[in-house]
Amino acid sequence: MKPLFQYQAFIFDMDGTLVDSMPYHEKSWDLFFEEHQIELDKETFERDYHRGTLEEVMGRLFPHLTKVADRKAIGQRKEELFRELYAPHLDCLSGLRDFLNSILVQNIPMGLATMGDQNNIDFTLGGLELTHFFQATTGGDQVNHGKPHPEIFLQTAKKLDVDAKHCLAFEDTRSGIASAQAAGMDVVGIATMFSKIELLELGCVQAVRDYNELVLV
Repeated sequence: MKPLFQYQAFIFDMDGTLVDSMPYHEKSWDLFFEEHQIELDKETFERDYHRGTLEEVMGRLFPHLTKVADRKAIGQRKEELFRELYAPHLDCLSGLRDFLNSILVQNIPMGLATMGDQNNIDFTLGGLELTHFFQATTGGDQVNHGKPHPEIFLQTAKKLDVDAKHCLAFEDTRSGIASAQAAGMDVVGIATMFSKIELLELGCVQAVRDYNELVLV
């Protein structure tokens, strides 16, 4: 891959990329299923339901909810459970703050492309005092098609006024990596969900455990 400083913008996913929060999302889904008496094993959920925007997921879980507002409303309960679970453990990945600072001093714009909604963005970035690093943020509530569709990365690049092919994405999941790649971006894989080898097999140009392994210049 080319040196990091040669990219014109950096676009980060949030959960599993800035913070190691995915286990708490999994726990919140378990609690959500218990509340709604949904019997669904993890494998089936991941394969058949858990893709796209939260509203799209809720549409699959609750096909009788025909109004978008109703699907979004019930989805908010799942995210409330997540924030309650993760709040005592909120922390950024090792080396992240120093890495973001090194980008900031080089005046390279940064964006956020997360399937989390604005409440989760405010909870995470605000709680960790990271908001000032990002010139543009796009949440899952702002797009029509969730990852692996490229819309969220393309929209964030447009907000930054940088051609997507000149952006470097940071991702941790299969759908996120596919989304960034479909937008024409190189991807650095963060090994919170997959091993470094698996991330490279998924097409990442580099794979790291945390941000201590990345050097801007």
